[in-house]
Amino acid sequence: MEANSTHPLPQIVDRASWQAEIDRLRAREKAHTREGDAIAAARRRLPMVEVDAQIPLVGAQGAVPLVDVFEGRRQLIAYLHMWHDGHSAAEQCEGCTFFTGHARELSYLHSRDVTYATFCQGPYTESARYRDFMGWEMPWYSARDSADALLAGRGFGGYLCYLRDGDRVFETYWTTSRGVEAGATSYHLLDLTTYGRQETWEDSPEGWPQPYATAGQQFRTDGRPTAQWSRLAAGRSDDLSG
Repeated sequence: MEANSTHPLPQIVDRASWQAEIDRLRAREKAHTREGDAIAAARRRLPMVEVDAQIPLVGAQGAVPLVDVFEGRRQLIAYLHMWHDGHSAAEQCEGCTFFTGHARELSYLHSRDVTYATFCQGPYTESARYRDFMGWEMPWYSARDSADALLAGRGFGGYLCYLRDGDRVFETYWTTSRGVEAGATSYHLLDLTTYGRQETWEDSPEGWPQPYATAGQQFRTDGRPTAQWSRLAAGRSDDLSG
């Protein structure tokens, strides 16, 4: 978007009037935050269901049981990354690329006794090449052969949360669809701006820029997941075939 575009602008007012409008909105924001705190409190009080701690996943060292993915920590968050078999990097899931790409600094999770990992729908060797092309450093596993046991009829594209008690593993929470926005810092920051996410579904004033449809287009630029372009510019290979 050009800096001197012809998109409409918000009303211009004096600082006192502007602050008064922010104060009115701030009351709603605080109520929203408190409701979010209450929902999180209810989430912490959910029951849990035991799962087989020996469900195998395939990582860099071969097959490992689910309980080992915790890396000795008590809790685990796993992102379920979709995969398109036999497709090029450019054709891989743009949404999962967007959400996975936000999971960069994991030390804060580790300090709370939480491990973060990606469970990919694809085979390990091929999908790990995609991980390397993207420059991601989180633990990466293929859940291809264990999807039925892990997901119990659900699909990829979401988060699973687990708690470990010794050698036993329990699933405590899961989310998909817009629930995965919990990890999308870019979205939360865009929501603070005048034009927002610029997606067609948003309730914006007439004339506000909304060029992005929401069937994957919002995560792609010139036919690729948007984040891939900087990797190509840095000289990384997007060849997934080996």
